[in-house]
Amino acid sequence: MALQVGIYLFDEVEVLDFAGPFEVFSTASRLMQRDGQESPFAVHTIAPGTGAVRARGGLRVKPECTLADHPPLDLLIVPGGVVSAELDRHGLADWLMAQSLNLKVLASVCTGAFLLERAGLLNEREAVTHWEDVEELRAVSHASGSLLRVLPERRWVEAKPWVHHGGMCRVFSSAGISAGMDLSLHLVAELTSMALALRTARQMDYDWRMG
Repeated sequence: MALQVGIYLFDEVEVLDFAGPFEVFSTASRLMQRDGQESPFAVHTIAPGTGAVRARGGLRVKPECTLADHPPLDLLIVPGGVVSAELDRHGLADWLMAQSLNLKVLASVCTGAFLLERAGLLNEREAVTHWEDVEELRAVSHASGSLLRVLPERRWVEAKPWVHHGGMCRVFSSAGISAGMDLSLHLVAELTSMALALRTARQMDYDWRMG
């Protein structure tokens, strides 16, 4: 049975933050279908409401689901962008916390880490974010009393551009923008096979930073 992948969208979301992971999981599924096998992933875009989302740069996207009517998820991607309005969105932190109780994997891309931090999902963890936002995330977590450890930029320049932790719901965070593709390819490898992840990266002509 296909793993249900949700990608959260909101106004001023960074385009590659969500489009990169969408492409990775949908390409992996397409390759498996080409081989006559069951699709390993079903990808759903999820937004607060039913209207179109206006991403950064003016791209308009019509999400498939809302926070209230999406299918049960196995994996949730929380991208970044301009997240200030999302930090104050009523019910979003509670939704993220509730999802984390049933997910196999919860992952942020770029400044999506701020949304996980606000929901209390990064306490006592390590995290990464876009290099421009490291100090701000560190300050926000300190002000909230969180025990989050924000890793410096050199951590992911020298190695893989993401970190993860164990637990019933495995929580990942990745650095900025294109790093979400590296993390998504890692998740394809972990949840299906390394062979499929490598085929997916090759199909996308993407130089995967495996770490």
